[in-house]
Amino acid sequence: MPLHQHAPQQLQFLQEKIRLINSAIFFNQSDAVLKLPTSLVNTIKVDDYGYVWFFVKKPAQDIRQFDQDFPVRLDFFRKGVDCFLQVAGKGWIVTDPEEMYAFLEMNDDVNPSVFQQMVLVKVKMQKAEFFETATARQSWWQHAVSYVSALFRPAGSMGSNTFFPAS
Repeated sequence: MPLHQHAPQQLQFLQEKIRLINSAIFFNQSDAVLKLPTSLVNTIKVDDYGYVWFFVKKPAQDIRQFDQDFPVRLDFFRKGVDCFLQVAGKGWIVTDPEEMYAFLEMNDDVNPSVFQQMVLVKVKMQKAEFFETATARQSWWQHAVSYVSALFRPAGSMGSNTFFPAS
């Protein structure tokens, strides 16, 4: 998908790919001492404003002691899918009761009791790098090598695109 395409088309493309892959490794890239740990997350939704919504396990510490916004990286990858995404953006811990209620209203398949054990996080996508991997059947080892080599592939090389959905 060319970089010059309009933002709504880019966002729709990213929404489809994130729905397809669904799971990601969440990296809180803050320098804060107290921060949400690196976690495997499942996407609940990607809204029309470019926010990726998901839950992380609630830490033992009081969530109000954490930075409420922080830099984030999400690595979307799933075995058997011929692509992966690296998303960078700004994340927020959702603590406002009105926003949590609105989220539940729009996602009626989410049980409200989840907030006892989990923390809702939203990430505004600012940059997304899309990589295609080989589509032929590969062993797990070949797939892993393809994934790692694609991570170090120069920007703009074959099989990758960079998007700036927040622009």
